[in-house]
Amino acid sequence: MRLPAVAGQFYPGSGEELEHQLDDMLHPEKEILCQGAVVPHAGYIYSGQVAAKVYSRLPKVETYVIIGPNHHGLGSPVALSRDSWRTPLGDVEPDLELADALAGSIIDHDETAHLHEHSIEVQIPFLQKRFQGFKILPILMGLQDEQTALEVGQEISQAVQKLKRSCVVIASSDFTHYEPQETARKVDAKLLEAILNMDVPKLYERVYRYSATACGYGPIAATITATVALGAKAGQLLAYATSGDVSGDYSQVVGYAAIAFS
Repeated sequence: MRLPAVAGQFYPGSGEELEHQLDDMLHPEKEILCQGAVVPHAGYIYSGQVAAKVYSRLPKVETYVIIGPNHHGLGSPVALSRDSWRTPLGDVEPDLELADALAGSIIDHDETAHLHEHSIEVQIPFLQKRFQGFKILPILMGLQDEQTALEVGQEISQAVQKLKRSCVVIASSDFTHYEPQETARKVDAKLLEAILNMDVPKLYERVYRYSATACGYGPIAATITATVALGAKAGQLLAYATSGDVSGDYSQVVGYAAIAFS
């Protein structure tokens, strides 16, 4: 069992308070039949409203593959979890069949990588509030180079197709970190253009050209690669905001985007 690491910090630690906050953020909207998405992973007070723009419109599927960056550097370079995951809203089971289908690939089984990492954990309550009876496959990327991201995306899509699994692949990433609002919006717009066009080489070129500080560009690239193979044609930007839009401090902001691939 993977126990909560950031409950009471990034989101409320009590089930009742968490339900109340999710109710305030999630609003029924027309479902998007998407193969993938990008969502932020900051504290709910800062990025929850942006993430909710995706979660309010996600379709119900059998499995949500959630790919996040490994901020702590623990464990294997690319690591999946086979544990059940607990939040204040209850437990979610892993898709062990899908995990088995990835055995022997670049994606290792390593629970150590997941012990303290928040980038996947903060996504799960949104899914629990929306759906019942789903499974998850959490994957952390410590290595985020282009070749690794392509390989991760290819392995996921091949396993999903092999099992004929109904699936949505979710990339967990914030965008520019701790830059002035104007700078963050300019750099993030360059990255978003490549992401919405589902152009992985251009995404990496712009990450390097603008010294972008988006923390999950590897998970985004892996998600683009997987969802293209699963039939997605383009990305749709559902929301963009920065921490400054919440705090009122525009001197050093973090950028957040909600994107659906379909």
